[in-house]
Amino acid sequence: MRKVLLSLVAIAAIAVPALAGKYNRAISVGDKAPNFSGIPAIYNGQDASLSLSDLKEDVVVLVFLANHCPVVQRYEDRLIDFVNDYKDKGVKVVGVSVNDIDQDRLPGIRKYTQDHKSNYIYGYDESQQMGRDYGATNTPQFFVLDKERKIRYTGTLDDNMDEAKVTKKYLRDAVDALLKGESPAIEETRPQGCSVKYTKR
Repeated sequence: MRKVLLSLVAIAAIAVPALAGKYNRAISVGDKAPNFSGIPAIYNGQDASLSLSDLKEDVVVLVFLANHCPVVQRYEDRLIDFVNDYKDKGVKVVGVSVNDIDQDRLPGIRKYTQDHKSNYIYGYDESQQMGRDYGATNTPQFFVLDKERKIRYTGTLDDNMDEAKVTKKYLRDAVDALLKGESPAIEETRPQGCSVKYTKR
């Protein structure tokens, strides 16, 4: 009987994987940020490469994006404004797509950044490993890394897709707190937007 009970417990543990964070199966706030390197990218219309070790700013904002996603498109101006507001404050914003669909691959990224005049480096991880490592499920989904490259905030940019109705600016509040040497009051929110399109294992 005892062996049967132990077997049932083992099956239950496999069937219901534990969440690492409140809304994330891969990482928790406070974890060391998963490394990435050599990700092909576009920056100011030019070919570039994206590696975590090359980012020297005190705060890094990593955002998973998808060009086809209407939610990403709706947030684009806010993201551009964020980059402009924090570019001289030791904050680096990097975007990444991992979707295995034509519009979200590197040629699509080149066109998207040109059309929108995007002011951040935007990479494409064909392997989709970055998305899996960070537990990205939606676009846009944000991860804020501190100077030690620990994850200090993850989730959505703010509390409403309609900018006129925004009352809570989660990303800005988290970054402002870190720049002051404080911990963000809100460390995790539920990501919103289009689902990440995983196809590779």
